[in-house]
Amino acid sequence: MPTFAAMLASLYNKYKPYYSDNLRLAMPIVVSQLGHTLVHLADSVIVGHFAGTIQLAAVSLVNSIFMLILVIGMGIAYGLTPLIAQQNGRQNYSECGKLLSNSLLINILTSLVLYAFVHMGTLMVIDHLGQSPEVVAFAKPYLGYLGISIIPLLIFQTFKQFTEGLGFTKQAMYISIWGNLINIVLGIIFVKGMFGISPMGVKGVGLSTLIDRCIMAIVMTIYVLRSKHFRKYITEFRMALFDKVRALKIVKIGAPVALQYSFEISAFSGAAILIGTIGAVEQAAHQVAINLAAVTYMMASGIASAATIKTGNNFGKGDFKDLRRSAIASYHVIILFMSITAILFILANRMLPFIYTEDPAVINIAAQLLIIAGFFQLFDGTQVVGLGVLRGIGDVNLPTIITFIAYWIIGIPLGYFLGITYGLGVNGIWYGLTFGLLTASLLLFIRFQNKTRALHAGQSGAPT
Repeated sequence: MPTFAAMLASLYNKYKPYYSDNLRLAMPIVVSQLGHTLVHLADSVIVGHFAGTIQLAAVSLVNSIFMLILVIGMGIAYGLTPLIAQQNGRQNYSECGKLLSNSLLINILTSLVLYAFVHMGTLMVIDHLGQSPEVVAFAKPYLGYLGISIIPLLIFQTFKQFTEGLGFTKQAMYISIWGNLINIVLGIIFVKGMFGISPMGVKGVGLSTLIDRCIMAIVMTIYVLRSKHFRKYITEFRMALFDKVRALKIVKIGAPVALQYSFEISAFSGAAILIGTIGAVEQAAHQVAINLAAVTYMMASGIASAATIKTGNNFGKGDFKDLRRSAIASYHVIILFMSITAILFILANRMLPFIYTEDPAVINIAAQLLIIAGFFQLFDGTQVVGLGVLRGIGDVNLPTIITFIAYWIIGIPLGYFLGITYGLGVNGIWYGLTFGLLTASLLLFIRFQNKTRALHAGQSGAPT
């Protein structure tokens, strides 16, 4: 009977080529995906150290609301990637430019609608969420700047998803790195009030984020339209080219992806609002812990994006054996990675909060939450990879229902019961979120197994 070590060696050798291929594609995406989270992480760190706990709580409140709006746009933009990967797999290059044209128009329209929603809706509702009046006063101007930043961000995302669908992942990574450096430098200058500028507090990080995203959108657009790498793909790209059939294809994938993101992010936003009714210190501690968890999530999301691209490419080629093996390799990578981050969260739970604040009350609560976050790392990683693989084959509708059930039928109600009704406070709310992630992870893995086995076996029912 083979030993456990021999079984692991056999498994490694079987999937080794897929590990290296997936990681080469994934690592630049991981870095560029981290860019979105690091913007908010930088905002939290700068405000926590230079503006105090009340303004840090304002960042928590705004981020919990704004991310719910932002992921709708991000999800719509994401509808382009699997379609580009599939068309590239079929060597249908001119179709890629037509899809890009339609995606850009859809994303610009989406960004304008979302900005209007922030400006005319959210800024009025924020007064009626049961939050501290001091926190709300600081939150409003910050949210206003972030609302405008949706427009350049979705333009950046359009070209980013296009290049990543073709397997060009490093360029968006470099732009994200430089963008974040600009955001941090400007954020410190504006918040503290340097070089003759009056101290702006939390409003300053909102302004720095807006400037950063405008620069990123301009640079990414120029790169794609002028690079020799994309000439054969953008021969049919026209700003005014709108085609109902292609637009519908993008929306059919993008809208469910937006809902998937929305159900998960809104669950965490709902949790933040529930925690805000407990107190500003608890809300600030939640912001610290959820920011750290978001960093590892975005890294996992980068691996999932690579899984989408590889899956879409193999699906376009009709190579279902490689499709399944590549997807399984992505599961292996994410389980190992999230296990490491879980151990880090648990062992360093009292040290990591110092990145954000020196308030002992906030640190004490955040340390408890990081232990819980350590446990849900595995479930968070595996569920996002499951979603990524299924998107690659165009399977988005049932996974959307799964995410709704996991977060809003199970996660939030259980968190409310444990945290508010049963009296476990912020910890109880996080227990509910963890169980929601576990549910999503298991159901999506079952769906993945059923769909990819059917494809590999040559059975009918491959999605169109």
